[in-house]
Amino acid sequence: MSVLTGKEMVRILIVDDHPIVRRGLSQVIGDQPDLEVCGEADDPIGAMTLFDETHPDLVIVDISLKQGSGLELIKQIRNRKPDSKVLVASMHSETLFAEPALRAGAMGYINKQQATEHITEAIRQVLAGRIYLSPKMADKLLYRVINSDANGDRSPFGALSGRELEVLQFIGQGLTSRQIADNLHLSPKTVETHRENIKKKLNLSNSAELACRAVQWVLQNE
Repeated sequence: MSVLTGKEMVRILIVDDHPIVRRGLSQVIGDQPDLEVCGEADDPIGAMTLFDETHPDLVIVDISLKQGSGLELIKQIRNRKPDSKVLVASMHSETLFAEPALRAGAMGYINKQQATEHITEAIRQVLAGRIYLSPKMADKLLYRVINSDANGDRSPFGALSGRELEVLQFIGQGLTSRQIADNLHLSPKTVETHRENIKKKLNLSNSAELACRAVQWVLQNE
């Protein structure tokens, strides 16, 4: 309970694998008289343990986590408690990952570069039951929905898991399997498995087609 207002504090769980980012978010949130950080985690297992222990009002999740995907974590949270409110704060491109995050169950997406300035606004909007996106992304998402409904088309990328989308993005940016593995804290063998699964789901014949499709996807969403 807040000493200043006498009201119950809003409890926020932060899930990010970078200690500096968690510290920065905690400081900004802690400056608000009615908000408090009730826990911090850097991987899905730790996050779900704290989620069950602290019963947060809102969870802030990054896309890339140690030993797991933020998108898959969002699904776990919503499966555990369907009315949970989740906000994504990530360095990954909003145009590439906002839609998958919303499909997973998040209610907002904010780029970490804007988080310091806009995080409290995003938190309060999500807590109020509204979707938080940048105006540009909101317009783009609405345009996609309208055209998808009109044409009866569904994106083939919707079949990819959260981790597969991360791998696809890095492929599109020209990273090798070793570099992708280092970025995602995975083994190169695991990355190769993801590459094979992506090829199957997108009906691609070889690595050249995969690279071409990945580059197109990234460029189309810049």
